[in-house]
Amino acid sequence: MPRNRTHPLPHSPMIPLFLLFLAVSFHSSFASSTAKNFINRGYSLSVEDHASVLASLDQSFTCGFYLVGSNAYSFSIWFTNSRERTVAWMANRDLPVNGRGSRVSLLRDGTMVLTDVDGSTVWSTNTTGTKVDKAELLNTGNLVLKDPSGKILWQSFDSPIDTLLPSQPLTKSKKLVSATSKRTYYSGYFSLFFDSDNVLKLMYDGPEISSLYWPNPDYSVFQNGRTSYNSSRIAVLDEMGRFLSSDRMEFMASDMGFGTRRRLTLDYDGNLRLYSLNELTGLWVISWQALAQLCNVHGLCGKNGICLYTPQPKCSCPPGHEMSDPSDWSKGCRPTFNLSCEDTEKLRFVEIPHTDFYGFDFYYGPSTSFESCMKLCLGNCTCKAFVYRLTGEATCYTKSALFNGYRSPRFVGNLYLKLPTSVETSETLVLGGTDITCGIREAETNMGLLKTLDAGSGKTKWVYLYLFLCVIGAIEIVFIISGWWCLFRGQKVSKLIQNGYHIIPNQFRKFTYAELMKATKIFKEELGRGGSGAVYKGLLGDNTVVAVKKLEDVIEGEDAFWAEVSTFARVNHVNIVGMLGFCSEGTKRLLVYEYVENGSLSKNLFSDASSNSNGEASSLSWKERFRIALGTAKGLAYLHHECLEWVIHCDVKPENILLNRNFDPKISDFGLAKLSQRCGSGLQVSRIRGTMGYLAPEWASNLPITTKVDVYSFGVVLLEIVKGIRLSSWMVANGEEAEQTRFLWLVKKKIECGDDSWVEDIVDPALKGQFNKKQAARMVEIGISCIEEDKSKRPAMDEVVQFLLECEDGPKLPTLDMP
Repeated sequence: MPRNRTHPLPHSPMIPLFLLFLAVSFHSSFASSTAKNFINRGYSLSVEDHASVLASLDQSFTCGFYLVGSNAYSFSIWFTNSRERTVAWMANRDLPVNGRGSRVSLLRDGTMVLTDVDGSTVWSTNTTGTKVDKAELLNTGNLVLKDPSGKILWQSFDSPIDTLLPSQPLTKSKKLVSATSKRTYYSGYFSLFFDSDNVLKLMYDGPEISSLYWPNPDYSVFQNGRTSYNSSRIAVLDEMGRFLSSDRMEFMASDMGFGTRRRLTLDYDGNLRLYSLNELTGLWVISWQALAQLCNVHGLCGKNGICLYTPQPKCSCPPGHEMSDPSDWSKGCRPTFNLSCEDTEKLRFVEIPHTDFYGFDFYYGPSTSFESCMKLCLGNCTCKAFVYRLTGEATCYTKSALFNGYRSPRFVGNLYLKLPTSVETSETLVLGGTDITCGIREAETNMGLLKTLDAGSGKTKWVYLYLFLCVIGAIEIVFIISGWWCLFRGQKVSKLIQNGYHIIPNQFRKFTYAELMKATKIFKEELGRGGSGAVYKGLLGDNTVVAVKKLEDVIEGEDAFWAEVSTFARVNHVNIVGMLGFCSEGTKRLLVYEYVENGSLSKNLFSDASSNSNGEASSLSWKERFRIALGTAKGLAYLHHECLEWVIHCDVKPENILLNRNFDPKISDFGLAKLSQRCGSGLQVSRIRGTMGYLAPEWASNLPITTKVDVYSFGVVLLEIVKGIRLSSWMVANGEEAEQTRFLWLVKKKIECGDDSWVEDIVDPALKGQFNKKQAARMVEIGISCIEEDKSKRPAMDEVVQFLLECEDGPKLPTLDMP
């Protein structure tokens, strides 16, 4: 710990010699000791002496001058044991002082003052004329001024910046304000505060607009689980990691318990996150966050900007626009054209699928035709664009301004941007942008498919397509457009959808048993049956087709039931089957999922799931197999690396990988899943979980269970996708794996020797040679690395995804280290 040096304040130009001697002796003694947690009245801390600091008694917090820029410092409190000396509080975040001559002093009149090199006061406490005796840094991270009796007369806890510490209350007179960027400390545009309705909220307060975005502004106070019937307006994070607010907002850290340093921080990107400090590594781990989807943060990409996932959140500009400031996304995008309303023949609309700009609707019209909506926007000079939604009935929203833009495949509507005909756009909308989280310039992103609408004539170039859609029902528009383009244009699926991010569905609810009996026609059509029960096809009252899983053994299946419900509350990915709700009445336990049209991978890959040995009846093409492998890997990578708590599936097999109408995979059946905290080294599980043939060796060895058990199972599935048969069935009666071991050993040796002659022999003969040889070799290589007996030699699922993506894009493939 650095030594502390405090500086006495000058009192009189005439100092007796013996007093000078005492002062020098005291100063030398104080400087030679370890850092103190207090300074007395009449002493100061100097910016030029980096050892001139205060330290809490438990050494968790340090207080002193903190470098915030070139020769710029702020008087701050930071976490001593965090690797980057994370700041918890700043006195002068917006007015840094010079690196020479600045000091913070506890004056004899009881005021603590921060002065710059020129002697000007930059910051001070409101304690002038009080009996302040000393300034002390407590173990809580609170800097306090006390009188001789120990009474606190001022505290840093009363003036938070962007961070709330345990036991630090947030009240109606206080707010957290974000920083402007990851590496700067100036006050940003996002704030957490109690609004006038007594509800704790997050707000973007930018140069042009202010917009509340959390809790969900589309819902009422009570729909969001809050209450406005309180007047205390107080919230606090306790030592256990539990947050309680007077509006009934409550959450807990995923690693809840005593002994962990935590902070609740409103980050520069507008998301509120709870962090836990790993004292061994000095790194922070997210243990809770307010918004799972960062694009729900308003103002994130500035005016005209669109937030999307690639898969990280990223800001982009729409057609005909460019970044206003290449270094600052908060300034958004500016148009590269002048829009004239005088000649509508020179205007057109460009469609951006699944995109919306929240708010600024100067017209809202249900049951409005598309043509009428377009004419409304065309006839209003202030209309920048319109959004047309198909959610049961057609809805029109015309926009007077474009803020809070986001794109999601779950948004069932399209944005139609008004542009002059002179502005060129390609058939594929390409938007450049910057990664929000890193601030690094990224490559261009394929945003999907564009349509150009002739505004002058008031008709689209594909009128026949819309007429056809009207006949079959507006709800099918997204699928029809996608199918039409895939058939006639051969375009790639947008990278947003490929990477799997979508908005969490808000229709998750509890069903009654009577509802589900009616929906399934008393469980008439069985889709499949597993160890825990059967799955039936159903039709809800709003014509949503669902799959209803009915648990048969309630006592044995109770843990599996609640495991699956709690797991789906934490996961959200396009390659994971969506859960719509559940039923728990008496002894009846049912789960309601989205209906996945093409059944399981097992059904499609193996002509006879129990005994097929050649796979000749498989209907899956090579492209479909590769897409299934990649999508499954992405889903598992999401579970393992992106959830607040890691989810270990524990039963990855072809029967639990469902295929939709486009043969995109969706991982299902989380009845055996386990949740693992990010910092955990492994789980001790009381019994073996999963299916023989897909079980990792550590299950039988009673070793701690980690995400690597899913990696092992995925490796088996990957090899089965390539070969078209069940490798998991190569187990002989006595449990030996002779045939499987010999096969894998031979392939491994050939890979090590650079011999690829084995590829044609191993790939499913049902494909009749129609496959990508490099992809097949790579998939086998990955599969073998995944089923290593030593789990430390298996790759992580995010690495597997990267290997497959490299194989998909076609560059030269790096060689995996074969143990």
